[in-house]
Amino acid sequence: MAELRVRTIDESELDTVLAPDIEFEGTIEFSEPLLVKGAVRGEIKTESDLFIADSARLQANISAARVSVKGIVQGDIAASERVELFSGAAIVGNVSSPDLIIQSGSHYTGYCAMPGGPGAADADGAHHATDTDTDTDTDTDTDNGDRTDA
Repeated sequence: MAELRVRTIDESELDTVLAPDIEFEGTIEFSEPLLVKGAVRGEIKTESDLFIADSARLQANISAARVSVKGIVQGDIAASERVELFSGAAIVGNVSSPDLIIQSGSHYTGYCAMPGGPGAADADGAHHATDTDTDTDTDTDTDNGDRTDA
């Protein structure tokens, strides 16, 4: 059985916490891990971790390294490392992440792109063959020229 890698966070280990009574509208940019317990509307940008508590309600597009969701997110999430969706959480939006963990009991509505995996498209949209792809894009004559097409 695969190891479940969803992790919990100790709030005392974080420098920044947006309390449940905070309502923020705009763009948040930060460099250290952040825990959101309140409401955020707008955009969140970081190269660090974002933790979304079960009391949090976000209407925001998110760009982060790792995003752990226990609350509700309406918006797109782009994570460079991983997105974790805990039981009871909800995401309504598209997710782009090389690693996505969805616990039973959560809700996810949207499209998912997992860049960097087998068969993934490059930035130019081109797909490349994997080790199991044997298509050489050459046509072969399987009827030895005996058939004529009308």
